[in-house]
Amino acid sequence: MSYLTGGRLNVGLIQEQARNRLLCLLEKCDGPKAIIWDQSLAGPIGLVAKYNLLEEYGVVKMYPLYGGTLTIPPNIANVIFISRPQLELMDLIAENVHGEEGKRPRKEFHLFFVPRKSLLCQKKLQNRGVFGSFTLIEEFKCDLFPFDNDLLSMELSGSFKEFHLENDPTCLYQVAQAIQGLQKLYGKISKVTGRGPAASKVWELLERLNREEEDNKSHPASSVAIEHLLLLDRSVDLLSPLVTQLTYEDTVQLPARKFHDSDDSPTAMSLNEKEQIILNSGEELFAEIRDKNFNGVGPVLSKKAKVISSQFDERHGDKSVQEIKQFVARLPHMLATKQSLARHTTIAEMIKEVTDSSNFLESLQVEQELLNCIETDKPNAYIEDMIAQQQPLLKILRLLCIQSLTNSGLKPKLLDYYKREIIHTYGYQHLPTILNLEKAGLLKQQQSVRQYAVLRKALRLTVEDESEVTPKDISYVHSIYAPLSVRLAEQLVQPNGWQGLNDVMGLLPGPTVSSIPYSVLLSTRRNSITSEDSSSEPPKLILVFFIGGCTFAEISALRFLSQQEELNVEFVVATTRLINGNTFLTSLMEDLERT
Repeated sequence: MSYLTGGRLNVGLIQEQARNRLLCLLEKCDGPKAIIWDQSLAGPIGLVAKYNLLEEYGVVKMYPLYGGTLTIPPNIANVIFISRPQLELMDLIAENVHGEEGKRPRKEFHLFFVPRKSLLCQKKLQNRGVFGSFTLIEEFKCDLFPFDNDLLSMELSGSFKEFHLENDPTCLYQVAQAIQGLQKLYGKISKVTGRGPAASKVWELLERLNREEEDNKSHPASSVAIEHLLLLDRSVDLLSPLVTQLTYEDTVQLPARKFHDSDDSPTAMSLNEKEQIILNSGEELFAEIRDKNFNGVGPVLSKKAKVISSQFDERHGDKSVQEIKQFVARLPHMLATKQSLARHTTIAEMIKEVTDSSNFLESLQVEQELLNCIETDKPNAYIEDMIAQQQPLLKILRLLCIQSLTNSGLKPKLLDYYKREIIHTYGYQHLPTILNLEKAGLLKQQQSVRQYAVLRKALRLTVEDESEVTPKDISYVHSIYAPLSVRLAEQLVQPNGWQGLNDVMGLLPGPTVSSIPYSVLLSTRRNSITSEDSSSEPPKLILVFFIGGCTFAEISALRFLSQQEELNVEFVVATTRLINGNTFLTSLMEDLERT
């Protein structure tokens, strides 16, 4: 996984630390082992330690965590449960353990909580009568999983709902601990800025953890330090996750959504039932096209195909022995590139089938009209037709929430009309979902202040970029819409920072967080980030931490900003979870079957 060390921040250190911790835990269990995974962890932990490495440490079998009786081979001495500290999972673990009682030969049970133990979960195991069955109950301390050399995710599925709907701040404490863990690896972060209630709470918790840390300097730091931390609460920008993402890295999910109408794995793409492809910057071609608007991918693939073809044509004709040796040396890389090109060409063709469909284009057109504030204050004919046709409720709710957010709320009469239509068509069981969307602020009654209209103008949220192939603005990631969250990051690195947004910051929810006074921050920026004198300095490293989830479009937009020489910054992204419109809305739904 050398690709993790390719960025300014050596993300490989996080992987190495987590892998060593996991292997140390496995070494405590002597003999052949079977691992029972909490299904939400199997993929992320695979980023830390591959199966062949686990085999070297005695892991013979791996199973997903389900209820009922286990079917463990008799030669297995240790059954290891690796799980999030969630009460419903403790019930499944208890069923598994009870099912093995009395069997011979007797097995030892172990439980590794990720990232930390929970007293409530241990109490639950006691109540189920299995707590004493465990030889070891340990912590696998892994707060952040390394998805790429500039991307970290905690992969916490319900953080937005837990804090904003259930008033449970547990996930925010985990975020603060994750940031503190980064500081132990890379050094103390000198500046912190943020916006939103969750950002404010995380900063408060982080300050407390820093005070409790007796001696931060006792931890070795790498030569590259994170200079600035930007905390962004998802509630500050609810619109961006809902807007259709048009970068290649997200559109690779479209064929899967078309056939399965779900998207639980933001890092994997299945070409068929037998082949699953993990996509990251370790693949040269994918690294080149992942952040491009899908319309800009075709020319790159075509150009690459011509280059590969000409390289293979070199084998014809008279060659010296030295030239033949050079060709043979290049052959493995050429074959790998050819295979990669064929794979991504196939994926692009599958994507094009979806993006050329009338359903996709009509939905995208309606979405873009809403983003441009066109007829947002009356019933939308397209949404009405989808309800009448009983289209998947998830698609309807996504567009409905976009209309609500771009109109700064819906008139009470219109909101009630939509709610009646949905309940009448899809059933009363979806009323709790609608109430959740209202509580989250995704659906709301119109207020006197038209926040979106003001923010759209002040932050240039809609921009008609003439070229999606060679874009000049971050709006290319949605074709016309620039994520508000990334506009905030972009403004932060300007000479006057967020002071230039004083007139509109009050329209965003929650307080502003700043570890140093604005006057000092302003002076520092003038002398470093964008000044002419700093052009020869290495880019400043800024960690953007999304609390409540982050989309691939936002990541691509931040990478685009990192490539702008005049800004002289490099962004690294951390998030509680990688999300898109489907996963974000699904996390807020109650009793919703994906139909």
